[in-house]
Amino acid sequence: MSTALRSTAEQWLAAGLPAVVVEVVATRGSVPREAGTRMLVAAGAVAGTIGGGHLELQAIELARACLQGGLPEPLERHFPLGPALGQCCGGAVTLRLARLARPLLDGWALPPPRFHLQLYGAGHVGRAIVALLAGLDCRVQWIDEREAEFPAGPLPPHVEAVCVEAVEGEVALAPPGGFYLVLTHSHDLDARITEAVLRRGDFGYLGLIGSRTKRARFLHRFEARGVPAAALARLTCPIGVPGIAGKEPEVIAVSVVAQLLQQAEAAAATRPARSARLALNP
Repeated sequence: MSTALRSTAEQWLAAGLPAVVVEVVATRGSVPREAGTRMLVAAGAVAGTIGGGHLELQAIELARACLQGGLPEPLERHFPLGPALGQCCGGAVTLRLARLARPLLDGWALPPPRFHLQLYGAGHVGRAIVALLAGLDCRVQWIDEREAEFPAGPLPPHVEAVCVEAVEGEVALAPPGGFYLVLTHSHDLDARITEAVLRRGDFGYLGLIGSRTKRARFLHRFEARGVPAAALARLTCPIGVPGIAGKEPEVIAVSVVAQLLQQAEAAAATRPARSARLALNP
């Protein structure tokens, strides 16, 4: 269950909106979503998804029948996706439906964040990136010295706006292995933040907005200031996955968020091997 979906559940519960939680409790073979995936269904609204298609339509109908008192709940139903629903996945899914209530919500465990990101800069690109991260399980500190640049409305629950003057001082507060994106309104400020991250050295990803020319100039400056070469080699600039053209903030944001997800997957893949080495060499 995502942080955003839990936030929606809290809002519906506080508002007294009757709703049913549809949860994937077991799977076999190829299926749209994994066990633990949840969806909220009210009489006139749906939040989240268990994978779409005919399975989801059937689940919504069942949930609304429960709300109307036509079916007992909690309720479990097993769906062979091919024979019963005509979906080509070929696997099978077991769903559990239960009324949204405080004890049920308190028992939901949030998934670990894909990454912890310090995002420096609340300009056009920063705002576009935060909009895409709104539905992802991550933790974001959105940092800028200009309070007026942050949007007026509420931010997603996993995004924290941080307005401070010496923004580069926030680098030391990130957890080990954290991700950093530097895209402020000032090249000098970009340089100070980037150098602080490079000197810290334990970052999982460091992306700096700009051209190859900007990268070369910054690297030359950092080399002269004694920043280790191994850290410099890990600086990503330009940012974003290769092959996506366009300088519109929304296009840059899509490319950058895809790169963040790639880096998170790569980091997750190394953790079992690292844990095994630590167990053998405590």
